[in-house]
Amino acid sequence: MEKIWLKSYPPGVPVEIDLSGYPSLIELLEESFTRYADRTAFECMGSGLTYGALDRLSRNFAAWLQSRGVKRGTRVAVMLPNVLQYPIAMSAVLRTGAIVVNVNPLYTPRELEHQLKDSGAEVIVILENFATVLQAVVKNTAIKHVVVASMGDRLGAKGMLVNFVVRHVKKMVPAWDLPGHLRFNAVLSAGARLSCNKTEVTSEDIAFLQYTGGTTGVAKGAMLLHRNLVANVLQSQVWLEPAHRDVPAEEQLITVVALPFYHIFALTVCALLTLRTGGMGVLIPNPRDIAGMVKTLRGHAFHTFPAVNTLYNAMLNNPDFAKLDFSRFIAANGGGMAVQEAVATRWYKVTGAPIIEGYGLSETSPCVSCNPADSAEYSGTIGLPLPSTVVSIRDDTDMEVPTGQRGEICIKGPQVMAGYWQRPEETAKVMTADGFFKSGDIGVFDERGYLKIVDRKKDMILVSGFNVYPNEIEDVVAKIPGVFEVAAVGIPDANSGEAVKLFIVKRDPNLTESDVLNYCKDQLTGYKRPRKIEFRTELPKTNVGKILRRELRDEATIKG
Repeated sequence: MEKIWLKSYPPGVPVEIDLSGYPSLIELLEESFTRYADRTAFECMGSGLTYGALDRLSRNFAAWLQSRGVKRGTRVAVMLPNVLQYPIAMSAVLRTGAIVVNVNPLYTPRELEHQLKDSGAEVIVILENFATVLQAVVKNTAIKHVVVASMGDRLGAKGMLVNFVVRHVKKMVPAWDLPGHLRFNAVLSAGARLSCNKTEVTSEDIAFLQYTGGTTGVAKGAMLLHRNLVANVLQSQVWLEPAHRDVPAEEQLITVVALPFYHIFALTVCALLTLRTGGMGVLIPNPRDIAGMVKTLRGHAFHTFPAVNTLYNAMLNNPDFAKLDFSRFIAANGGGMAVQEAVATRWYKVTGAPIIEGYGLSETSPCVSCNPADSAEYSGTIGLPLPSTVVSIRDDTDMEVPTGQRGEICIKGPQVMAGYWQRPEETAKVMTADGFFKSGDIGVFDERGYLKIVDRKKDMILVSGFNVYPNEIEDVVAKIPGVFEVAAVGIPDANSGEAVKLFIVKRDPNLTESDVLNYCKDQLTGYKRPRKIEFRTELPKTNVGKILRRELRDEATIKG
């Protein structure tokens, strides 16, 4: 196919990237650990972690993991918010040749159990705030070793005070009991007395299992190989280079890390890319606390701020945000959900730097396309395919459509996953015969080669940048005894882009909206919970009995 987007590439951005220098993520990370040893890699709550310390501590952690039988291919779950323990644990797992299984810390016991059982994780690193959730399901999993971290672990002298406040003042740590667990700092101390043996890891080894609903509903682990992540880091680096050219060589790039590390966008753009470029990430453990985030950012002349539309909007609506230091700010990288023009316009007016919108998926590590990094205007598109990336717009017969016509966005490139963990049938559904990943999104190229999303082929609901799959919601709600039938759809929402609405046919006439909402609160993490419920006597169906979600969605959208 003709790569029509290449004619719009910014000057100096290469058409292809070279992966030959890095057999795995380990070489890429260790190069930075050595080159930038004295620099601060991440800062959290005023305490820093240098590249040299990250090198040493992750080696210690890796040595301990190896002493417990962790080896190439072992799955290690990491259930942490944005704290300094995350990059230590992530780097350690990769150094052993094991596989990082990122877990959302806000998962309910049901969600956590599925992910641990499906991945076969044998070790979990978890913040104590969420230990009670693990306690409820750990006996049903293959977990052998539990490492419990606390907020203050790596915060130096003030760590004890932070832990006291978190546990006893804010009461954010429910009582828990996990026999045989070890504390994070104790593991680091034990590992310091051990040797870390170098593991031979290849580009074809799995680095991460990144869980997603894919284009259907069951949460599946996208197998992201070392070469997938190396590729996407290098693709992102060269693409953002035009925005970095005005930054003096001796000036360290500072990135606001408000997106959670367990999300693929933050993993690549905030964790791995920050380390690759010798930058510093300012960690925000709780991005919902907008006032707290603004307070954290005072005194930082930050350069980049990757986020989603809802977070940008929330920041703009905080009266103190405009008082921050934007003198070094060069770009905001918007992803995860559509950036609204009103938000992009207001953001540029306040900060003097644009929101550069891109597009990606868990299955593509994630970045597929992005607007040029030196853009100053909102384009309403998801930009141009990144170097070494081919995007093909195809119809239902898998034939490419002419420029300007709509079709499914299909992607080929070194960042595309190897498939879904232990689900070859699901993998086959999303891969074409010629090696393209079928995104499930409907898009169109304009004559310049810019890509625009116009619809979704799948029923997936996008809530504040997080994928919500109707099948999962319906499976949960159908377990309520008073429910006869249920359908979940996405409806427009001013704050989160979309929200979940349920249509329910009652089995028990006494079933109430509160009954459903309370059940969902126990079974589903916050962003998956329904915001609206409508009871009906019947649901529209096809002639073979399949519920017509699209009809319900269209009707709900019209109603508002």
